[in-house]
Amino acid sequence: MRLAAAVAILAIVSIIGFAIDSIPPGSAQESEPGSGDGPLFHDVHFHLTNYVQRGITLSEFLEIAANDVGRTAVFGIPLQQKWDYFESGDRAPDYYLHSDSALYYYSFIDAMIAEEYLALSPERRERFDPMITGFNPTDMYAADHIRRVLEIYPGVFSGIGEFSIHKEFVTSKIAGHAASLRNPALDRVLEFAGETGLAVILHNDIDTVLPTGAPEPVHLEALREVLAAHPDATIIWAHTGLGRFVAPAADHVELLDALLSDEAFSHVHCDLSWDEVAKYIVRDETSLEAWTALLERHPDRFLFGTDSVAPSGRDGYLKTWRDYAPLWDRLSEPTLHAITIGNYERIFDEANRKVRAWEAGE
Repeated sequence: MRLAAAVAILAIVSIIGFAIDSIPPGSAQESEPGSGDGPLFHDVHFHLTNYVQRGITLSEFLEIAANDVGRTAVFGIPLQQKWDYFESGDRAPDYYLHSDSALYYYSFIDAMIAEEYLALSPERRERFDPMITGFNPTDMYAADHIRRVLEIYPGVFSGIGEFSIHKEFVTSKIAGHAASLRNPALDRVLEFAGETGLAVILHNDIDTVLPTGAPEPVHLEALREVLAAHPDATIIWAHTGLGRFVAPAADHVELLDALLSDEAFSHVHCDLSWDEVAKYIVRDETSLEAWTALLERHPDRFLFGTDSVAPSGRDGYLKTWRDYAPLWDRLSEPTLHAITIGNYERIFDEANRKVRAWEAGE
């Protein structure tokens, strides 16, 4: 199929070492593995910086993405990994699994993203939808931080997130009170998102790393309660609650189908992102069949994202797209277009319209 051919061409480009990083966007020599009539996808989940706030510029990202990516929901990492000399000595950790020392919320990331965005030409800005992430979701003042960012940087931000509540090995490392779905601070954040129109990308694991054997995943019921309580907020549930260590239960697809079929959750969407999650979906024929059927039943409720973190080159950035290729190859053209292009445009065009109106006091 067309997408299978596109993925094959991407792989060939990587093998021969095509130096896309040295070619400015718009160059006639730029690699165009898509069909030529538009981008392969919009990316709803992209981290410009890593856990020590280092990464690439938006201009560098555009060189990596070239013409294969249309628009990108861009954000940093809201957490900073502490370099505790008494824990790691001269070894400077740059990832949360590389250190036993704490993580802490890094609010300056929102200014970093805004300044990167404002440094671009107006034409290039159209390819990004910046997100606010530098708030502590356990703090009743978190919504005030989000409001302040909108007031200081009007015309910049489209949403909030990705931010995490329950996340494998991350939640327990964060200094201070542990995040919880039952904390009213989270309700205040989601209420403000509903008021302003900010799109929300929420990471919340569906279960614990070590399943408890309960009848359903540990965090699912509390998540349902939170989602149902905020029907005015457009919420994208990152990775459908899965992660590197949180694997899907046998009935994961059925649980998603029930959630998305319930009118109380019509404002909730899911992203298909992260290569660590792709491995569950494409691992065998049974899984592929189940996920294909789910997406065909709910084509307007899923979006694709790479979950790439400060990529150094094209091959690493496009890895997640390639990993999902067996799924893309099974989908009907309308469903594939909705997941990779249409749903993103619908959600973020509306978010931008509402947020700009709120900023203007309309």
